[in-house]
Amino acid sequence: QVQLVESGGGLVQAGGSLRLSCAASGRTFSSYAMGWYRQAPGKEREFVAGISWNGGSTYYVASVKGRFTISRDNAKNTVYLQMNSLKPEDTAVYYCAADASYIRLRVEPHYWGQGTQVTVSS
Repeated sequence: QVQLVESGGGLVQAGGSLRLSCAASGRTFSSYAMGWYRQAPGKEREFVAGISWNGGSTYYVASVKGRFTISRDNAKNTVYLQMNSLKPEDTAVYYCAADASYIRLRVEPHYWGQGTQVTVSS
């Protein structure tokens, strides 16, 4: 069982930055692929970024490439999403996700956090 708790969301002006954190429980964190999804009002949940268990592979949706960076610290059981050059269209609830399979992470992850709101004002 893995429990995920996000933090770091908030209100920021366009062009600003935020760093989201996701703290995971469980001793097997280092064996899980981790990722971030987001859901804007009236839209479907979207996979934003993912990272393999050892950090050797990362994935970004095209709309955030070059602006967002996903990383993990297995010693701290934490995954991060550094978000720079934020745009109003980045406004959404951001969810941390985990799965033993890096492939399944991008489709239907087994574990979810409760979400954290990110609001970017213009």
